[in-house]
Amino acid sequence: MAENLFIHVRSPQFPILPGEDEELVNEGTYGKAFAQYLQAGLIERGYKVPSICCEDWGWWVGIKGQPFELGLLVYAVRKVDGSLDCCVTLSAEPERRWSWTRFRFIDRAPRVDALNAELRQIVESDPAIQVLGYTDGFPFE
Repeated sequence: MAENLFIHVRSPQFPILPGEDEELVNEGTYGKAFAQYLQAGLIERGYKVPSICCEDWGWWVGIKGQPFELGLLVYAVRKVDGSLDCCVTLSAEPERRWSWTRFRFIDRAPRVDALNAELRQIVESDPAIQVLGYTDGFPFE
C-alpha cells in the first residue's frame, strides 16, 4: 500500500527570507526558502512547477500536468535559536478517487509514490540537509 509521509528536515539553507514576514497570511507560517528549493528540484526533474504561494497554514507548491490536483504542502517551525525545522507532504493521498472532470476513477498511488520518491531523492542527495525523519503524522505537534 502506498503511503504519503511527512518529510522532516533541517538545514541552514532554509532561513526566514528577507521580506517573508510581509507575505505571510498567518504569523509564523514560514518555509518559503524550503518551498523554493523543492520547486527548483522538481523543475530539474521535469515537473511543471510554475509558482508557490503562502497559505494560512504554510506554503503551497503547485504541480501542473497531473491528472488530479497535486501539490506540496510545506511547513516550517521557528526554533528558539531562530532557525527553522521544515517538513513537506503531498496534497493528495495515494488512493483511488472518483474524478468528476474525467468522469472515471483515478488511481493516485503511482503518481504519489513517484513524487514521494523524487522528494526523498532531493533531500537525501543534498549533504547540507539533515533529514530528521519520515512520519505519517504531522511532525510539529
